[in-house]
Amino acid sequence: MSRNNLLLIVGVIVVAAVIIFNLDMGVEDTKKTVSLKPAVVFDMGGKFDKSFNEGVWNGVKKFTEETGIEVMEFEVTNETQREQAMRRMVDKGATIVLGVGFAQADAISKVAADNPNVQFSIIDVGWLDAPNLRQYVFKEHEGSFLVGVAAAKASKTGKVGFVGGQDIGLISKFACGYVGGVKSVLPNAEVYENMTGSTPAAWNDPARGAELTRSQIDRGADVVYHAAGGTGVGVIQAAADAGKLAIGVDSNQNGLAPGSVLTSMLKRVDVAAYETFMDAKNDAFTSGVQVLGIAEGGVDWALDDNNKSLITADIKNAIEKARNGILSGDIVVHDFLADQNCPY
Repeated sequence: MSRNNLLLIVGVIVVAAVIIFNLDMGVEDTKKTVSLKPAVVFDMGGKFDKSFNEGVWNGVKKFTEETGIEVMEFEVTNETQREQAMRRMVDKGATIVLGVGFAQADAISKVAADNPNVQFSIIDVGWLDAPNLRQYVFKEHEGSFLVGVAAAKASKTGKVGFVGGQDIGLISKFACGYVGGVKSVLPNAEVYENMTGSTPAAWNDPARGAELTRSQIDRGADVVYHAAGGTGVGVIQAAADAGKLAIGVDSNQNGLAPGSVLTSMLKRVDVAAYETFMDAKNDAFTSGVQVLGIAEGGVDWALDDNNKSLITADIKNAIEKARNGILSGDIVVHDFLADQNCPY
């Protein structure tokens, strides 16, 4: 056999080996993608609540758009469905299950313990302990402080309001941060606070939200911030109808009533959802608690075409000064959950 023929044969063998290797790698990548079956369980209020659940949905949608992987989903309509829905997802082959909201803590704790080979993640919970569970908590008090500064700067009466959803510590955390921001600008400001109710139904009662908002406006409030899920749609509409200003929450709600929503406190639950599924896809999923504040890109305030006419240079400068103060550590916003107390 000539030397040239030998070199040709060796070359063909090498090329074939490379092709086979690449094909094998492609098969492995495909297997990995196919084997990933993500699922999400939305909580009360529905995935299109224009607020918390919808923020999660935006992260889920981004993941699907980028990867082509569909996410199984379920929308809880009553409290008994949470655990049932998670177990159903696991029975359907889910490899990663995302629970939305603190109310799913008990359910996900039980289901995760019973399914150690399945990965789980939950938003607004940080007290559980399981090797297959990731937990996300946010520094809502920091973001609420920023919009409190905005409210105080925009108010002409020195009276502002807050409407919460369910009367729980987490929502008092929003309220306390907001009061802190308001009083950092107007020490003598009056801040009216109301919670919508004591049950999960409080997250989806726009009529009651509107009623509470009108009551606060009747007492002189000209800016009202809500942390009330779907109930907040009523808050925003009532403020707009009265010619006053509302402040949205979780998602960017500036567009719900352009010109009447001063800003929105962004709680980036979309990031938590997207990261959960993308990390699972990339074999980078880790358990433990992740805390997201301003520094981590977890909370912020919203400025866009819908509210830019409302945000004067003075308001913007005041918000950014407060934001930079929090980042530098010069401003430490009190966390209501640390001691169940609001010192402002």
